[in-house]
This record gives sequence, structure tokens and C-alpha cells, in this order.
Amino acid sequence: MTITLCHADEISDPGSKSFEFKHGRKNISLFVVHKDGSFSAYINSCPHTGVNLEWQQDQFLDMDNMYIQCSTHDALFEIDSGECVAGPCVGDRLQALELVIEDDQISVKL
Repeated sequence: MTITLCHADEISDPGSKSFEFKHGRKNISLFVVHKDGSFSAYINSCPHTGVNLEWQQDQFLDMDNMYIQCSTHDALFEIDSGECVAGPCVGDRLQALELVIEDDQISVKL
């Protein structure tokens, strides 16, 4: 199943945007990061505690826009791989999602 999220120009570079929707009976919360022309998508859940990552709506990146940052414990995750490189969950990863970009539309495969 593929779900269209937004147009590519709706996410600044660097920047991030959250999305929530129902898939069957499940509520799915995810986010997309745009950095250096590339897009990455992850489930919005810290591997340490399961909390949502963002500081405020659509704010997933640290102040330097170099890492995804968990708002609860300041864990830092690489944007392209989702690997935790600092904080209480070092070595863990965010759950990546497959993106499809076609005609400047960003979609996610579930």
C-alpha cells in the first residue's frame, strides 16, 4: 500500500514534516526529513522510550540541522540511516520507511 504524503517543495531543505493517518485500525505517526536534496522517512517513535521525537510540530532536527533529535532525552540520530549516535539508545535505529518520489509527490510504502 502506498500513501501520498505531500509535494516535495512542502518540506524545506533542511527541514522536516510530520504526518499522521489511520492504516486499518492502527494510527500511524511518521515524519519525513529533507536534507541536501534527499528525503528520509521514519516512524515517529524513539527506540529508547517510544515517545514522539519532535520538539514542536514538524521540528525533528537539532539546532544545526545535522541530526534528528529526540526531544525527551536529546538522543541524536543520523538523518540518512536513523542510527542513534548519541544519547541513551546509541546503536539503536529509528524505524525507516520506504519513500517513493514521483512527479515531485512524496509517498510512503506501508
